[in-house]
Amino acid sequence: MPEPADGFVHTSLPGRVLLGAGTLDRVAEEAGLLEVRRVLLIATRSARDAADVVEIGLKDRFAGRIDGVTQHVPTDVAESARDKARQVEADGLIAIGGGSAIGLAKAVALTTGVPILAVPTTYAGSEMTPVWGETSADGKTTGTDLRVLPKTVVYDPVLTEHLPMKVTAASVANALAHCVEAVWTPKADPITETTAVEGARALAAGVRQVLEQPSLEARSNLMYGACLAGSAFASAGSDLHHKICHHLGGTYNLPHAETHAVVLPQVTRVKSTAVPRAKARLEHALQTADLAAGLYDLVASTGLPTSLRELGLTEDQARAAGRVFDAEDILIRAWAGTRPEGATR
Repeated sequence: MPEPADGFVHTSLPGRVLLGAGTLDRVAEEAGLLEVRRVLLIATRSARDAADVVEIGLKDRFAGRIDGVTQHVPTDVAESARDKARQVEADGLIAIGGGSAIGLAKAVALTTGVPILAVPTTYAGSEMTPVWGETSADGKTTGTDLRVLPKTVVYDPVLTEHLPMKVTAASVANALAHCVEAVWTPKADPITETTAVEGARALAAGVRQVLEQPSLEARSNLMYGACLAGSAFASAGSDLHHKICHHLGGTYNLPHAETHAVVLPQVTRVKSTAVPRAKARLEHALQTADLAAGLYDLVASTGLPTSLRELGLTEDQARAAGRVFDAEDILIRAWAGTRPEGATR
């Protein structure tokens, strides 16, 4: 990665962000600012109450609703949502929920071009990225397209106050993966690095706060970290870690966030040596002497699985996936749950 004095190229993506307790009440107003007239509302089942509030606030802008989404955005679910959008003549989408709800909205926007207003209820950060994904019998396909980048993101920490610790921790691990990988991709630059480091700091501090004593302040910190994580990832793009995780999720139907939590320390052990400055900054942000081991320990402290074996993957499947990416050592260590003992040289 270039030093600031060497010069660099950075692309900032457009978007409007609102963060604060009670901002859910401003969603209808924000939809008006986007000049949409017929909104299709997409919500996870756990966000049904929040979706009810938004539906009432939209008044005559409300055109239809999809309740319930599926992980990894299966093609048949995506096609059904596109059909629904056409039937109600939607010219705008509001997605309320985690990455699955926002991912389904992205699938609709990809083919229709209608704008998305995202209201995340977890911390992964996908609402800040132009990355989409869809899963068929042939595996998971991902891509990047500005049509799927939400125009507005509304972060209301109140929506995550009662998020179970298991879901909170998995979502934070997903966001940390966005931060950590953003420092070593080919498109990484000093701005994405700084964004990623601050995002990682906020996420690590927030999850430790939630573990010790859950509070609205801790939840706000996590949403702030998620926003930065998504922003860094959106500019820097993905690399080996995300390629492995998407393959595992699409091929073996492993849970998305938990897979990130298990694989990230193992990839970091190998890749972070190429970016010593960023590695040191992330270690300071996470308050650890070694980045890979610190990530592993942070995941373990939350009670999340630390091995792919715990997620249901067999050793043969891990070896097969490793051969796809010439990363068999990484996948076997991730399958076994081996704690990184210092980085490779």
